[in-house]
Amino acid sequence: MAEAQIVGWAHSVFGKSEAPDTAALMAEVTAPALEHAGIGAEDVDGVFVGVFNNGFSDQDFQASLVAMGHDGLRYTPATRYENACATGSAAINGAMDFIASGRGRVALVVGAEKMTATPGAQVGDILLGCSYRAEEGDTPGGFAGIFGRIAQSYFQTYGDRSEALARIAAKNHANGVENPYAHLRKDLGFEACNAVTDRNPYVAAPLRRTDCSLVSDGAAALVLADAETAKTMRRAIAVRARAHVNDILAMSRRDVLAFEGPKRAWARALEQGGVTLDDLSLVETHDCFTIAELLEYEAMGLAAPGQGHRVIEEGVTLKGGRLPVNPSGGLKSKGHPIGATGVSMHVMAAMQLMGEAGGMQVPDAELAGVFNMGGAAVTSYVSLLERVN
Repeated sequence: MAEAQIVGWAHSVFGKSEAPDTAALMAEVTAPALEHAGIGAEDVDGVFVGVFNNGFSDQDFQASLVAMGHDGLRYTPATRYENACATGSAAINGAMDFIASGRGRVALVVGAEKMTATPGAQVGDILLGCSYRAEEGDTPGGFAGIFGRIAQSYFQTYGDRSEALARIAAKNHANGVENPYAHLRKDLGFEACNAVTDRNPYVAAPLRRTDCSLVSDGAAALVLADAETAKTMRRAIAVRARAHVNDILAMSRRDVLAFEGPKRAWARALEQGGVTLDDLSLVETHDCFTIAELLEYEAMGLAAPGQGHRVIEEGVTLKGGRLPVNPSGGLKSKGHPIGATGVSMHVMAAMQLMGEAGGMQVPDAELAGVFNMGGAAVTSYVSLLERVN
C-alpha cells in the first residue's frame, strides 16, 4: 500500500473572521491550495472535508459547500468527516486511504470552522458534545472544565504544576509571534501566564485563561497525491508513518492521566516509521489546554508519568531545544477552529520540512511529528512527515 504525499497547501488567518460561514472560509483556501500544488480542479479525484459544526451553524451537509466556492469541483465526489477536535486529521486519513486504495490519484482536504459568531456559553455546550454527556455533560466551564478536572487530578497525584503550564503557554505564545496565520501574535511572557489576575482569571481551576486555546474561525487545505504523481510536483512531503487509536469516551472507565490512546498512537507511528523521538526535528502537538501538552510530553515518551514538567523547565521543547514542540505557536497561540486544526497542523509541519516556515523555521528540519487529539484523549492521530521533493 503506497501512502499519499502532500504536494500543496493553503491556510487562512485564524481569529475572528469576517467570513460569514464555513462555505466562505473553505473558499478562501481551496483555489490557493490547488494553485500551490500546481494543478487544476479537474485533476482532483476526491474532496475530503473536515467540519465539526455540531451546532455552530444551522447549515450542515458541509461536504457540498466546497463546490459552492469553486465551480471546477462541481462533479467531484466529496465526503465530510467529523471526529471531535481531530476532525481535520480524520479527513486527511480518509483522503490517504482513498489514494492508497487506488480509487484516486489526487485528493483535496479542506478543514474549516466558524466559531466566533456563536455566544460563549453556547460554544461551551457545543464542545461538550465531545464528552460523554451522560456523565460529563453538566461539567461547569464546558470543555475547559473537563480539562480542569484532569489538571486537578494531575496536581493531586503529582503536585501543583501551575508554573510548568505557564511555561508551556509562554513558549507557545512566543512562538506564535512569528506565525502570520496565528490568532494571537503576542509574547505574553511567563509572569503574565503564571499570574491569576483580572486579565488572566481562572476559567476552570487550576486552568487560567492563558492555559486555554482560543475560540477561532479559520480554514486550511492540503492537496495529496500518489507517489507517482507526486514525482512530477514542485513539492512533495511523504507520510513516513501514521497511526490512529481510539479509547473509551467516558472518563470514568479509564485513567485519564495515563493518556493511553495518545501513548499507543505515538508508539505505533514510531515503530511503523522505524524511528525514535531522537530522530524527530520538531512536533506539532494538540495543546487545546496546557495540561494537554504536558500530558502529551509523557505520552510521546519525553518524560515518565508525573515528570512532564521537567521537559519544559529544562527547555527541551523550546524552539532552540532538543525537540521543538509547537514552533507554530500551537492551538494556544494559532487558535483552534475545530475542523481546521488537524489540517493546519499538517500544513505547519509541511512548511517546516520545505524550509518555507519563515520566522517559525526550525533549522534543518527533516522529520516532523504531528499529534492531533479529539475529546479528552479519546481519538488520537499521529503522523510522521518527511520531505521527498
